[in-house]
Amino acid sequence: MIELPEAFKKKMMGLLETEYEAFLESYEKERVQGLRLNPGKAEAKEFLAKAPFHLTKIPWAREGYYYDSHDRPGKHPYHEAGLYYIQEPSAMAVVELLEPKPGDCVLDLCAAPGGKTTQIAGHLLGEGFLLSNEIHPARAKILSQNVERMGIRNAVVANETPERLAERFPQFFDKIVVDAPCSGEGMFRKDEEARSQWSPDHVVMCAARQRQILDHAAQMLKAGGRMVYSTCTFSPEEDEQTIEMFLSDHPEFEIEDMGTREGLSPGRPEWGTLSMETLRKTYRIWPHLSEGEGHYLAVLRKTGEDDGTWKRKGPKYLKDKAVWKEYEGFCRELFTEPERYLDREEYILFGDQLYLLPPQMIDLAGLKVVRPGLHMGTMKKNRFEPSHALALSMKEEEAVRRFSMKADGMEAVRYLKGETLRIEEAKNCDLNGQKGWVLMTVDGWSLGFSKLAGGILKNHYPKGLRWMGGTVFVS
Repeated sequence: MIELPEAFKKKMMGLLETEYEAFLESYEKERVQGLRLNPGKAEAKEFLAKAPFHLTKIPWAREGYYYDSHDRPGKHPYHEAGLYYIQEPSAMAVVELLEPKPGDCVLDLCAAPGGKTTQIAGHLLGEGFLLSNEIHPARAKILSQNVERMGIRNAVVANETPERLAERFPQFFDKIVVDAPCSGEGMFRKDEEARSQWSPDHVVMCAARQRQILDHAAQMLKAGGRMVYSTCTFSPEEDEQTIEMFLSDHPEFEIEDMGTREGLSPGRPEWGTLSMETLRKTYRIWPHLSEGEGHYLAVLRKTGEDDGTWKRKGPKYLKDKAVWKEYEGFCRELFTEPERYLDREEYILFGDQLYLLPPQMIDLAGLKVVRPGLHMGTMKKNRFEPSHALALSMKEEEAVRRFSMKADGMEAVRYLKGETLRIEEAKNCDLNGQKGWVLMTVDGWSLGFSKLAGGILKNHYPKGLRWMGGTVFVS
């Protein structure tokens, strides 16, 4: 039995009353674990036919599945190829309620480690603009790595405060996610640190911070736009009470009725201080009622109509002719359809790093940007070297040269360990006599680059991502 804080148990007993025993018993069960498929990489039918995992559907997430912990999907080549994101099942409900659509301009305000961001990107399908922000630099780096692994092209990763973003982008976004920092009561079953750090004072502090973040987010949402507020905690101070205070301060907002959802319970108006009946249209996920660790969700709509007065200002694009010449030569060598990559106004150079910008890119000058778009590669002396991010964003048929591997074969394991391969090991491809960059694929999905010369494939899988000797995966 997990040792829960005594003050927490007393508080939940008073709130849940007759439900409390069932709630407490849920902590004796093994926690459920989930993965969410990446629709930008593969269709569910295709993935499920190949995946060697025991998966069952999560009712509130269209791409979400529970998996057996013995499967260890995080140690499989498909994970490195970005075919799925391992995510707590409750957390998948947030973006399902946001309902982003291709072409939307979306902000994920507190985005690390990247679960909501990568799920939003899966709904946008490469169309529209996604600003993914994280205030803590180390966590922003992890966020950027997950955006890269999932092959996302239309996202910018920033490392800014909500205040600065609100000053820069008033009434700009169609949709916003505020997955607010919280006291983490929904993480108690898996996180000892969350249990040890919990206190009533910490709950109060979190609630105050959440209200500030929501206020800044409200400024950035267009009239007619939708915002989803969420926490992974049970405390009413951070949930119903935060929302009722927000609605009192922001009469231009209302709770949007998204109807009943399987596995989601209604909010508790009686736990607020103002007894707003409309809070019943918010949602809770309880560990004793659903297969998830717990979440609170409120869908908020900003009333009125957008007047379209915000003028979008784009960045300054690539003008260096020498850089462009090298990059153009690379594109004509690598891509089956190079012209798709040769619009100079879609690129920007950060030092010696070349980025492909999202289609609705905005000017981010003066802001802390970790990733201004898809990292294409590095300009080196008289040559262009492609990035790992570019490889993961590609489809197999886009590459002139490719080396096919099987997830249950040793070539994929050796590649992920950083070993050198020979072209005679290739299946169903002819690279004899060729040289240059080769897209490495696993069961048809891109995994990284190698460089071919003299029949040898020099491994360019990033050293920081390489599997160690003891890594195992399901076959």
